[in-house]
Amino acid sequence: MSIDDIIAKGVAAAVKELYGVDADPATIQPQTTKKEFEGNLTIVVFPWVKAARKSPEAVGTEIGQWLVDNEPAVDRFNVIKGFLNIVIEPAFWSSVLHHIQDTPDYGLTAADENSPLVMVEYSSPNTNKPLHLGHVRNNLLGYSLSEILKACGNRVVKTNIVNDRGVHICKSMLAWKKWGEGVTPESCGKKGDHLIGDFYVLFDKHYKAELEQLMASGMTKEEAEAASPLMQEAREMLRAWEAKDPEVRKLWETMNSWVYAGFDETYKRMGVDFDKIYYESQTYLEGKEKVLEGLEKGLMYRKEDGSVWADLTGDGLDHKLLLRSDGTSVYMTQDIGTAKLRYQDFPIDKMIYVVGNEQNYHFQVLSLLLDRLGFKWGKDLVHFSYGMVELPNGKMKSREGTVVDADDLMDEMVSTAREVSAELGKLDGCSEQEIADITEMVGLGALKYYLLKVDPRKNITFNPAESIDFNGNTGPFIQYTYARIRSVIRKAEEAGMAFTGYEGVKPGEREIAVIQRLADYPAVVAEAGRNYSPAVIANYAYDLVKEYNQFYHDCSILKETDPAVRAMRLALSACTARTVASAMSLLGIRVPERM
Repeated sequence: MSIDDIIAKGVAAAVKELYGVDADPATIQPQTTKKEFEGNLTIVVFPWVKAARKSPEAVGTEIGQWLVDNEPAVDRFNVIKGFLNIVIEPAFWSSVLHHIQDTPDYGLTAADENSPLVMVEYSSPNTNKPLHLGHVRNNLLGYSLSEILKACGNRVVKTNIVNDRGVHICKSMLAWKKWGEGVTPESCGKKGDHLIGDFYVLFDKHYKAELEQLMASGMTKEEAEAASPLMQEAREMLRAWEAKDPEVRKLWETMNSWVYAGFDETYKRMGVDFDKIYYESQTYLEGKEKVLEGLEKGLMYRKEDGSVWADLTGDGLDHKLLLRSDGTSVYMTQDIGTAKLRYQDFPIDKMIYVVGNEQNYHFQVLSLLLDRLGFKWGKDLVHFSYGMVELPNGKMKSREGTVVDADDLMDEMVSTAREVSAELGKLDGCSEQEIADITEMVGLGALKYYLLKVDPRKNITFNPAESIDFNGNTGPFIQYTYARIRSVIRKAEEAGMAFTGYEGVKPGEREIAVIQRLADYPAVVAEAGRNYSPAVIANYAYDLVKEYNQFYHDCSILKETDPAVRAMRLALSACTARTVASAMSLLGIRVPERM
């Protein structure tokens, strides 16, 4: 039982005995005492003032005294207005540290076959261009959220829906066919997703030139767009694709395979993965079928032009188009089809979509439609809505001048990590291989931490140089502290020092501050899962290493002459390192053993 649980249980017993109030310990939440007051945990006593018919100060004093008399973990207390500040018996913290040391998966809850099954969808790329900066935040949030939900005892399926069909895909195909001269990723030495992205840009360049020519001949912009031979060819190619034309399908499969190989490389480097990938080319017809089924049941209606709609006015929304008059599907229909296939594949209890906040309305509608169509998790689906991410102007070049792609960003981060680490002497004495490994870890760790430490709902400006700082609330600061702790542990192990045998040792103020932060870890993981917030984990990791660095600065470890005190400090260091590594892994961040 954690110290929070012990105190909550004690307070519940106190108010029952003192005031006859039945309080559920689960509703009593001790807070860490503010630095300016004496104490480890604080209880707000206002909920029992009315029943006690006494002042908040009197109630706090009575509950505090009851705890001192009846709960061995409580040493003393003080009351500030309606806040009861409790000082935990120092020797008790030693037993808390023992418990943490003896629990290998401390803070994490294992799932079993009866645990809820949660599906998390993230990434959702198009196969006509490489992954970009927006995808980076999406992937990092989706992966981290999945790991946090697993740590909270859920079974998790990480899934991706790839947009591999549509006129935008045909634009790249048509450009390659017209101007590609048979080029392949192998023949030009370029990643497949970048190669296809180049052809998408090339199509746009020729299309714009064509529009200018048509408008110069007297057409309006709208007339030129309607008359564009290039766009007509792209649409014709899409019709041929839908008719399963063998030549068009073969080209589509070949070019998509180049893109997937490129995506896989980017995902691997980014450290994200998926348990199941769905493709819109396989789901859009399923969605159409499901909508027509809903039409038959009277859940949707058909307009005179043949289009199919859903009336959502009863839910405070509007009418939503699901099938166009020519029978083609819209994104909503495709999402319904994907949901149908997923539900066939997995008995999902909860579905979480990691998609930017510009799609808030889309997911409101999707939730209502899925519920109407009988998906049990439809009404409770979660749209994990996040804000946009931008770079400060001029901070970094981009391949197309407008969008920074993921590969360029990762290269830039690793390069910056190498420069900064070398300047600070962090790489002295390392082999070239070690330098490559450390700078990859630090560069990507800086990127991930910077994007994940902020509340996901907020828009952020990502500054690469600011993120690679070995001081302050950054990934490299946490990684460097971890490497420093691991160095202490290695030296202790080489010297044959013990990490046990500190029973009865009373930790000092600095040690207690670290142990208390370690004791918070299970509650922090639970909170991050409850609120779908990797930022909670990121900021906890920072607070923990900050507290440890204060301890490290003020307390001798390897040179401590009392073997029991030294063992306690080594145990404290080992538990901190393990918890930092655990928290960072929930963010998808690796930590270096040396630095």
